[in-house]
Amino acid sequence: MPTIEAKVICDSIGKHSPRLLTIRATNPKFIHQETLRHRTIYIEDALRGDYDFSFSVSSARAIPFPKLLEEAMNPSTNAKPVKWGAEQKGMSPGDEVTDIESAIRIWNSAAADAGMHAARLAEVGVHKSICNRIIEPYIHVHCLMTATEPGWMNFFGLRLDEAADPTVRALAEQCYIVWCDSTPTKLEPGQWHLPFIDDLTIETVVDMMTDHMRYNVPGAATETSGDISRKVSVARCARLSYTSFETGRRSTIEEDLALYDRLITSRPIHASPAEHQATPDKKSWLEIPGSNTSIAEWEHLDQAGNLGPGWIQYRKTLPGEAVAKLPEGYIYGTNT
Repeated sequence: MPTIEAKVICDSIGKHSPRLLTIRATNPKFIHQETLRHRTIYIEDALRGDYDFSFSVSSARAIPFPKLLEEAMNPSTNAKPVKWGAEQKGMSPGDEVTDIESAIRIWNSAAADAGMHAARLAEVGVHKSICNRIIEPYIHVHCLMTATEPGWMNFFGLRLDEAADPTVRALAEQCYIVWCDSTPTKLEPGQWHLPFIDDLTIETVVDMMTDHMRYNVPGAATETSGDISRKVSVARCARLSYTSFETGRRSTIEEDLALYDRLITSRPIHASPAEHQATPDKKSWLEIPGSNTSIAEWEHLDQAGNLGPGWIQYRKTLPGEAVAKLPEGYIYGTNT
């Protein structure tokens, strides 16, 4: 059976801000595109707005080829459908075929054939980013998913439905289970939803800052522990873990900050890993002249990003996060 897992990485809620949940999911890559389609337009007055998911995804271009090749060619680890539905009209399969063993055997044979051809490409020196493409239907993908409650409820409403693809529904079921089992941490404005930041990380950051101050490291007094923790969270969201998928070793704070600089400080900026961090927005009430009623307004609605009203997304606080300049040699509006 394929490995489909979901784990809560960070779960937060504000006084007026909707619940914000970050889940790391593992699922067959052949359904990954189905998880990228969700956009919610929420019309309840208190939370009116658009709510989209933020994603960080493991790349087949970055993972060593032998590791993925072994996964694809091993019948006990390669990605498979959870249900071998029979052919029928429409988008949804029928009941499972009677000869499931033959279906699995044929699938594993196809995986072995794909692996053989990918290995031959590797033997002639082709880069892993190309070799891994051949075996993508038979490998899993790790995906960090962050959204507020309206976004998650739309995902569950669509993907838990009986008409959904069975493998997609299996992923939604795992996400729903951990959603129900998790209790959000209450945050005040200025406190941050920070995936992959635990007590050990905070302790290490504070110790590092103390050492830098003691030895007069340049720039040590310009950042707070919160500033550094946000950067570390961005780096770890980019790699989807505290640790390296290659070595299993926990990254150091210095390594995380170096990765942050490569992503955010350099140009072009790669800002999507900075979409998973957020702090509750403040809400104010404006009285309507001539009436006894008032309307609520978020103070930083322009910084909500795709999370929707109620949160200030870290990405939206970064200069130049929205548009990457064209590379040298390209001119807008012409193909010459």
